[in-house]
Order: sequence, then C-alpha cells, then structure tokens
Amino acid sequence: MITPEISVLMPAYNAEKYLGVALQSILDQTFTAFELIVIDDGSSDRTWEIIQQYAGRDERIVALKNEKNLKISATLNKGLALARGKYLARMDADDWSYSDRLKKQYDFMESHPDIVLSGGVLEICSEDLKKISLRTYQLEDREIRKKIFRYSPFAHPLIICRMLALENVRYNNRLFDAEDYDFYFQAGLAGKFGNLADTLLKLRVNDSSMSQLHGARQERLTLFIRLKAVAEYGYRASVGDVLYSLAQAASLFIIPRRWKFWLFNFFRK
Repeated sequence: MITPEISVLMPAYNAEKYLGVALQSILDQTFTAFELIVIDDGSSDRTWEIIQQYAGRDERIVALKNEKNLKISATLNKGLALARGKYLARMDADDWSYSDRLKKQYDFMESHPDIVLSGGVLEICSEDLKKISLRTYQLEDREIRKKIFRYSPFAHPLIICRMLALENVRYNNRLFDAEDYDFYFQAGLAGKFGNLADTLLKLRVNDSSMSQLHGARQERLTLFIRLKAVAEYGYRASVGDVLYSLAQAASLFIIPRRWKFWLFNFFRK
C-alpha cells in the first residue's frame, strides 16, 4: 500500500454491537488516502471476528489483536508506534464519522502548518445515533488555551494530530480514563491548537458510558493532570482556573455521579 496521508487509529474492546457501523463510516470517507489501524484490546466477544471480516474486504485496514486487555493508553501507544501517516486521526469503535470528516480535517491541517492538533464539532447522540445535543469548542489557539484548565478542549475521538511534531508525545499508561487530557497538554508544547467549526462526528452515549466518562476516577485524574501540567509541563493556571478546580474537587463529595453528565452539558452550553 502507498504511504497514507492519514493514519486513523481505532481501539476496540468488546465493541461488537456498533463496531461495524464505526468501521464503515471511515471506509466511506470521501478522502481515501488513509490507513485504518484497528486494535482489538483483548475482547471476549465477536470484536476480533468483525475486524477480520472488514480487513478481508479492504486493504486499508491494519488489523491487530492484543492477547490480553492492555487498556486504552497502552493500546493507543501501540497504534501510534505503527502509524505511517503524515497525520494521525482518532476514532472510537462505537461512534460514527460524517463522510467528509477526514477531507475537511486534512485540508485544515494542510492550510495551518503551525497547528499540531485540532478537532471539530460533534453531535452527542442516543444509542441509535439520534441527536441529543451539539458540542462545540473554541476555534483559535488562544481561546482554546484559556479553557484548557476548565474542560477538555477537544473531543478525543475527533482529533487529528501532526505526527512529525508529536513524535515524542505518548499517552500515559497510568492515566487511562483521562489519558487524552494529558496528551493535549503535552501536544500544546509542540505547537498551536485549533478546531474546525464543522460538525464531523456523532458521539454515541448510553447510561454505562455516561458513568464511565464522568466517573469519580476520571474527575480525580483530571484534577491531577491540571497540577501535572503546571508542575511538569510549565503551563500557568489563572486564579479563576484554580477556583474552578477547587470547586470541582468539592463537588466530588457533594454532587451524585449520575447527575454530573447532564450538569456538565448544561453549563457547557
């Protein structure tokens, strides 16, 4: 296969229910110069069988299987080490990408050589991909950095990275469940951030994913990563950022976890 422009990295763990839809949404992209690295992280369902079926039909798929569950950070790092593209794009095994997603992201990164990592707008959807709400992000580097201590400035399954600029950036294996947040702070040392104003992805959520995405462990890790960004990476947090983090820390003991997802989206709007 000719060296791809984009390496799309998709980890999958017990993802048989939606994996085929996610894979097909990438294979149907109008931009075709990509490889799709799909890594089964030791699943116990039909995930690996489905990956093999699709890989047999499309040579752009690179199919890999972890013999045991390594968790998300180690699996992503494995994919990063194998990626051959100029850019690396992320995709989750239960989401759905619009067909022009990679084309728009490729053109954006090509026209903004100072940007090392970017994302876009996503739709938060029900299990059947019906839109619940729209999630937007700041577009310019300066505005993104103003918010990075308040919430994640990108949707992880929607990012695209400049591989050469981030060749030494990796996911921290100890920070799974919030590995993306630390990754962004690292990436920000190598160049500028950016986001497209276009809606590019449907993010599928359900009761279990809400609990996982906004659980106590993730919040504790988020607070730790903010401290790490200041102490280790040299970022500066404003007084408002510090007060915000203190309030979030207090909320761990006050607000029930099941309310967090909806409260976050309410204030995020």
